[in-house]
Amino acid sequence: MCWSFLVEVWLWISVLANAAGWILSALGQLNRTGYIVFFGITAALVWWGRKAVWRNVSGYSFNWQRLRRRFSRPLPFGFAVLALLVFLGGVLYPPSAHTAMTYHIPRVLHWLAEGQWHWIHTPNSRMNHSFCGMEWMNAPLLLFLKTDRVMFLLNFIPFLLLPGLIFSVCVDLGVRPRVAWCWMWLLPTGYNFLLQGGGAGNDTFSAVYALAAVYFGCRAWSSRQTRDLWNSILAAALLTGTKASNLPLLLPWAILIVVLLPRLRQRLVLSLLVVLLAATASFLPCAVLNKLHCGDWLGTTIEMPHLEMHRPLIGILGNVFQLLTNNFVPPFFVLAGWWNQHAPLMLPQAWVVTVESNFDNGYFWLGELPTEDWAGVGFGVSVLVAASVLAGLRYGVARGEGWVAKSDLPFRLRRCVMMAAWVALLAYCIKSGLVTAARLISPYYPLLLPLLIVGAGQGEIIRRRWWKVLAGGVMVLAMVVLACVPGRPLWPAQTILSKAVAAHPQQRLLVRAQKVYSVYAGRSDPLADVRALLPGNIKVVGFMGTEDDIDISLWRPFGERRVEHFLLTDPPEQIRQHVQYVVLGGFNLKNHDMILDAWLQSSGAELVATTNATLKVTEGLQPWYVVRFRQ
Repeated sequence: MCWSFLVEVWLWISVLANAAGWILSALGQLNRTGYIVFFGITAALVWWGRKAVWRNVSGYSFNWQRLRRRFSRPLPFGFAVLALLVFLGGVLYPPSAHTAMTYHIPRVLHWLAEGQWHWIHTPNSRMNHSFCGMEWMNAPLLLFLKTDRVMFLLNFIPFLLLPGLIFSVCVDLGVRPRVAWCWMWLLPTGYNFLLQGGGAGNDTFSAVYALAAVYFGCRAWSSRQTRDLWNSILAAALLTGTKASNLPLLLPWAILIVVLLPRLRQRLVLSLLVVLLAATASFLPCAVLNKLHCGDWLGTTIEMPHLEMHRPLIGILGNVFQLLTNNFVPPFFVLAGWWNQHAPLMLPQAWVVTVESNFDNGYFWLGELPTEDWAGVGFGVSVLVAASVLAGLRYGVARGEGWVAKSDLPFRLRRCVMMAAWVALLAYCIKSGLVTAARLISPYYPLLLPLLIVGAGQGEIIRRRWWKVLAGGVMVLAMVVLACVPGRPLWPAQTILSKAVAAHPQQRLLVRAQKVYSVYAGRSDPLADVRALLPGNIKVVGFMGTEDDIDISLWRPFGERRVEHFLLTDPPEQIRQHVQYVVLGGFNLKNHDMILDAWLQSSGAELVATTNATLKVTEGLQPWYVVRFRQ
């Protein structure tokens, strides 16, 4: 299958990008010359082994007529339309995901400016302890292209690979091919996959690794080829190298391949090389560095106290509540403001106090529209899955008698792998105290699905008219959500909303909508007015913001200026040694109960200019100051 080879190519590109980042950092050569040499050597090795590569590709053929017939059917056609909309959004708009703007992209710029990975002096601890899988793929793009506009391709390409992987994994685990074929097009319509597919988030990015680890593991059972086992190991390593929350997903993969590991001895030298590459692309480098710098392999000692849950039962109940509310909330939730204000008052106070003391801030918060900062698979897919499961209980298994799963895996092994994915989710719930669980478990969804649709009754359900209508509704609703996403609207949102607000200024929903769309429109460059106040010839500028403030504007244009982070408590002498001009956030001063004049006097700095900017809708318009330290 051609798509299988494309998945394999993507795995190796990912592994080599991670290896390049860590190796060049170790050598202090994270620069253009270093990358050119590294990828030159890689290209020479590929050319040397071109016969083996060609032998693996030569059997594939592209059939345009077959492809056209496939995408003329309703579900594939709907996915194709959604993919086109995702691509348009990525091309027309720069990245705007909050996590990408606060630390995914800036940390890469820090490393490139230093010529290596380094522990950054910053209040934003996520720049240091977070795993680097996606960042190492983005590093050469930022280095050579000097733009973040193409970063969405790192999400869009894996998005296109999801359907084939979902189908193959589901069939290998015992799902009927016809049922798997329907869901291969429907699951990627989850709002998290669609919204991050055209953006810069790193949650759905690793879903392809989770699926590929299981897919190549299943294929190794039938092919008995070491190459498939290698690919499975690399995919599992990449899965863990992206986010710490993906670590529990090693359980279903380990159950699947543990019996096959002795086969690595058949080609021992190459197997050792693959394992070494896998270790480089996994969580291990970051874990070791975290242990060295903060005494904890995960970085919890320097992160917010609710990053890690210490009460398992509360973690399970709290995360289940979060997953249900975030995934079943209507996509256009006009009562979001009312809910956010009254939910803590309506629910039992003992429960409210418990979760708010054990989870991060904003536990009960819901948004009016899905965004890539918090959305899970969302309302459409969740309702269809729930309806399919309930209907499956009614139809039972009688219609599945005599049907044999098209899989080389033993029945008990298939069941163990499917159940292990749910055990992995349970482990996540036990340990995580973060409040965006629906987004964070994005790689889990494809592996959770097979156990829900494996019943023989599902083959009957997908033929029912009501199910087809619901499936069509899921596609249509996904298109509407994708067109209305605040970060990449595919309609003239600000023009229409500004006229609507002018005509109806008393309508709070219209005013709120206009504010949300305007803030998201400027999130890729929120401090552009502040940058304009800086002298054009300075090469290094200081930044004093909160751990959640966005400094990306001060780096632009990329490669021409460097940003140094400082704390309000840093000695003025230390700051003067590095920079002359510093951008200071008023919200940061407020959080530390400081007054600007008092800080200026104590630090020996002088105020140069003042302006206002909105970085987050919840914070509103905040003052920003440009100050100069006397040399």
